Amino acid sequence: PRLQMELEALRSIYEGDLCFRELSPVSFQYRIGESGDPKAFLIEVSWPETYPQTAPVISMDAFFNNTISSATKQSILDKLMVEVEANLGTAMTYTLFEYAKDNKEVFMENQPVNTVTSVSNSISTGTPDVPPSKKKEKKEQLSKTQKRKLADKT
Repeated sequence: PRLQMELEALRSIYEGDLCFRELSPVSFQYRIGESGDPKAFLIEVSWPETYPQTAPVISMDAFFNNTISSATKQSILDKLMVEVEANLGTAMTYTLFEYAKDNKEVFMENQPVNTVTSVSNSISTGTPDVPPSKKKEKKEQLSKTQKRKLADKT
């Protein structure tokens, strides 16, 4: 019954809120930030049978979060778990979503905005260093044979 009450409360609070998604009667997603915001992220909260006596399962595995570094995700989850501990035994899903909204900037402060591009750049700039050195060796070998040819001619 308590879960039912919380479920109904969440439905009424977030009615018409496009950031909120009810995945099932015990599983909810909330997007923190506008959809175009590079620092937006999605939190998923699922209730085990023993909730709220035990912690809800908080996940950031949504595809929406695939640009967020795992370190940032972990630090967000860690901060949310502190909030969970403080609210055990009470209906806390709304509290967690609001806490995440209030602390969005703090949560994402260490998240570089262009993770995807910077990662691919470092890979592409990292690899070409290998072929040029091979080319140099070849050039040197060529120049030796060229010198020999020159020597032969003279």
